[in-house]
Amino acid sequence: MDGGPPVRTRLVDTAVAAAIGAVVLTAAALDPGTRAVDPPLLAAGSFALAVHRGAPRAVLAVTTATMTVYVLRAAPGAWAALPVVGAVHAAARAGYRALAAGAGAVFLGAYALQRPQEALLLTGWVLCAALTGLADRSRRAYLRQTEQRALDAERTRDEAALRRAAEDRLRVARELHESLTHSVSVVRLQAGVAAHLARKRGEEVPPALLAIQEAGGQALRDLRATLGVLRTDEPTGTPALLVERARAAGLATCLTVTGEERALAAPVERVAYRVVQEALTNAARHAGEATVQVRLDYGERALVIRVDDDGLADPSRPPRPGTGLTGMRERVAALCGTLHAAPRAEGGFSVRAELPLGEESLEDLGRAG
Repeated sequence: MDGGPPVRTRLVDTAVAAAIGAVVLTAAALDPGTRAVDPPLLAAGSFALAVHRGAPRAVLAVTTATMTVYVLRAAPGAWAALPVVGAVHAAARAGYRALAAGAGAVFLGAYALQRPQEALLLTGWVLCAALTGLADRSRRAYLRQTEQRALDAERTRDEAALRRAAEDRLRVARELHESLTHSVSVVRLQAGVAAHLARKRGEEVPPALLAIQEAGGQALRDLRATLGVLRTDEPTGTPALLVERARAAGLATCLTVTGEERALAAPVERVAYRVVQEALTNAARHAGEATVQVRLDYGERALVIRVDDDGLADPSRPPRPGTGLTGMRERVAALCGTLHAAPRAEGGFSVRAELPLGEESLEDLGRAG
């Protein structure tokens, strides 16, 4: 895939180079000092500007060499500096300030030997070309930074919205489980007891009682299915991908993995992903210019996650329990795990989560659902 400038930009560059070449060649044709060997030099120095975006150093070298040779031989007017001015501007815009200054000085020195009275004017031209090139480079860098900040802010907003939506789903699931599921279970249980007593006494079980028992069982099955949907919170990557995203956003982050890295049960993978995500988000928001260490320790019976930063957290002030930290604790607690989040004594903040990998905890989680 071609990574160069778009076709329209190339056409514009070619047109500008052709215009400069036409001016230079026309002026040379009117100059009595021009000889038959000069037009090729002028054409090479001028039309090389058409590819200044892709090869600014080569264009600067070719243009400066050809126009310097022409100036030393023919002593032309100030128009001979036009290709060099264009090449100096392109080199400065590409970041080659020293090369641009050196090439401009070589050309100006050669021109001063022939026409010292006009060398000062051309010096101003060359300086203006270099300064405008640097200004254009700074402007483009600022635009790139602005676009990157906008993309980072949009990504942060999207991640925050997804996190809030997941927390809302989990809150609704917990409320349904704690209230409605319990009530329906009690109704079904009472209906079952009444039917059992009726059979024990040899009486016919009323159809309405059987209907209540069946409807209660179906309601419980539907509720469990709904709770499963509400609690589905599939991650969109891995902790390693989260670390890469944090680096791309400008947060100095490194990942260390110890133990035997392996695929885990889906609930554990989800919680591990969300713990790392929330810890990195908090570091990006509150730690300032910090370095973040993410450690994953795969043990036989537990996965230990630790996220430490050396940012601005004050060890003497405990963290305020926001929704992110609260959601993190609830996710870990749902797996019968432990979470510790607090400022570090040496400065910064530390998050440590231990997630059991035993079958018992996963069975408990399944029964709770």
